[in-house]
Amino acid sequence: MTLLFNSCKQLLSNKELTAYLKESAFDAVLMDPIFLCGQIVAEYLSLPSVYFSRGIPCGLELQATQCPNPASYVPKFFTSYTDHMAFPQRMWNVLVSSSEFLSCSLLYSSHEDLIREFLQRDVTVPELLSHASIWLLRYDFVFEYPRPVMPNMVLIGGINCGQEKPLSQVICLSHPMLFKDSSVPPGRLLKGI
Repeated sequence: MTLLFNSCKQLLSNKELTAYLKESAFDAVLMDPIFLCGQIVAEYLSLPSVYFSRGIPCGLELQATQCPNPASYVPKFFTSYTDHMAFPQRMWNVLVSSSEFLSCSLLYSSHEDLIREFLQRDVTVPELLSHASIWLLRYDFVFEYPRPVMPNMVLIGGINCGQEKPLSQVICLSHPMLFKDSSVPPGRLLKGI
């Protein structure tokens, strides 16, 4: 985060570059919101912003879009729970959610100072991110747990995946003993990877 913060601070302190961006009359800003500098520039230039993201730490995309995110039902990323949690798991999920909020407040506090300094007004990170016109999220609804999404959140999972290619003629298995009785023809099995 320090590298991103320092890069952003240098970009925003470059008066020549910010003046050039202002007179270039861009139509919109397309960015990954994990790097907050793009949104600060978009806000400074009064441009609509489009986010292309897999997600932001701490679930800031849910907070910024005011998307319901009940910790009693939606599992937190690092808990490895499913949407079928028992009561103790739900309680742990709520605790993780609370601690996530506190740690992220500390994580983004320096960014909030930079936002305040550059935009000359008091703006929080979720408030800054809430100005996005649309969120293009690289989630696939099939692979995610059921949860609410807002109208400006578009799930475009798989958009950056390549087309499938036919398998090579050699089949590589890390544990070929498990496949002794398989229908793999001899000579096509490469053992011991």
